Amino acid sequence: MFKGLIRCLNPGEHLKSLHHENGQTGLTTPRIIPRAEHPISRQHISDAALKVLYRLDGAGFGAFLVGGSIRDALLGKMPKDFDVATNATPEQVRELFRNSRLIGRRFRIVHVRFGREIIEVTTFRGKPQDEHADHISRQSDAGLLLRDNVWGSIEEDALRRDFTINALYYSIADFSLHDFADGIHDIETRTLRLIGDPATRYREDPVRMLRAVRFASKLDFTLDEAAEAPIYEMAPLLLQIPPARLFDEVLKLFMAGYGLMTFRMLSHYGLFGMLFPEAEEAMADDSRAEDLVEAALTNTDRRIADGRPVTPAFLLAAFLWAPVVTRKAALENSGMPSVPAMQNAAQQVISRQLHHTSIPKRFGLPMRDIWELQERLAKRQGKRAFQTREHPRFRAAYDLLLLREQAGEIPQGLGEWWTAFQAGDEHEQRRLLNKAGSDPASQGKRRKRRQRKPRNAE
Repeated sequence: MFKGLIRCLNPGEHLKSLHHENGQTGLTTPRIIPRAEHPISRQHISDAALKVLYRLDGAGFGAFLVGGSIRDALLGKMPKDFDVATNATPEQVRELFRNSRLIGRRFRIVHVRFGREIIEVTTFRGKPQDEHADHISRQSDAGLLLRDNVWGSIEEDALRRDFTINALYYSIADFSLHDFADGIHDIETRTLRLIGDPATRYREDPVRMLRAVRFASKLDFTLDEAAEAPIYEMAPLLLQIPPARLFDEVLKLFMAGYGLMTFRMLSHYGLFGMLFPEAEEAMADDSRAEDLVEAALTNTDRRIADGRPVTPAFLLAAFLWAPVVTRKAALENSGMPSVPAMQNAAQQVISRQLHHTSIPKRFGLPMRDIWELQERLAKRQGKRAFQTREHPRFRAAYDLLLLREQAGEIPQGLGEWWTAFQAGDEHEQRRLLNKAGSDPASQGKRRKRRQRKPRNAE
């Protein structure tokens, strides 16, 4: 769809933008590409997004589709999420749509809901230093944007976008495409480039480093040298970001089908350790921990590609499993029994992790079940195997067991036993249980019977 678009544009007509040696991009006027000269059609836009665009336009406001949906359409992908930019304030947008609500303090935006689909509407933002009325921008001493609610023009809004490929605006008024930062050229050359000085933009919002890795992995783009160079030293700035926001980023990084490549890029730039420090430490001590993480990501990517369900609980369990094993061993060496050692180790790992990324209970509780089931999978005597198989987290725990064998953490065999047990009929299950009975690893520790005290003679 997109190939050759630049060559179709008017020859000799170039975007008036400056590319400095440090990668900073200065903007003057946008390149406006008429509908006849670009491939984006309203067929690429959801009905809900079109309703928002047309209502804003009909009310006399500017209405533009912006960002990822435009980028994806130009790359020949069918857009899924639609963001709208306008000169209407959040309050004015709210008045136009009864099915909307204002959200956010740091960045005030409006969500317009149509059934299960949400269209995000943002007001054009101005320069952070400009303050008027109750429209406020605040930055920390380190340059981090704490609040950004200063409204401006579309040209100023484009300057505030993070990457050139996201500074593309589609006008519903005449279906033209507005390119403010030579983003079309960067899409064709598959280059990821920041708007403005990269170090400054990362200080404003360190999450942009994660977004850079995410887009490069997702789109198979190359980070340009200016955008790449500061990341190595600026990765620790992520420690300033609230854990809840970083958890949302973790979902975007690893639950979209390109997690393995993302993980390798994050590790390369020193970013993974900012999100999962104890997992990073475990991988530095034992390569099998990294093998397990990569195997889990490969498995998740494959499931997403096949359209099968995935849960963050499983991936988090795999990321943090090696730290749990290490802490559990230390507690057992100090004399703590196995079961409380596992419970305490899990709590310690989670407590430290919560300082970096939050873990909602809906994922944290299943994650702990997956960990605790690892020991139960080894104990198959009597009714235990049937009870374990009926556990709601059995399948996820079984998958983690297979990955542990694959990574070389434990010997092969137990996973094969459980695979056969699930598939076998009653006769085969009885045979497998008899076979397990001769395996000392499946028996666990037997409780000592308490001897009854003799009754006193009457």
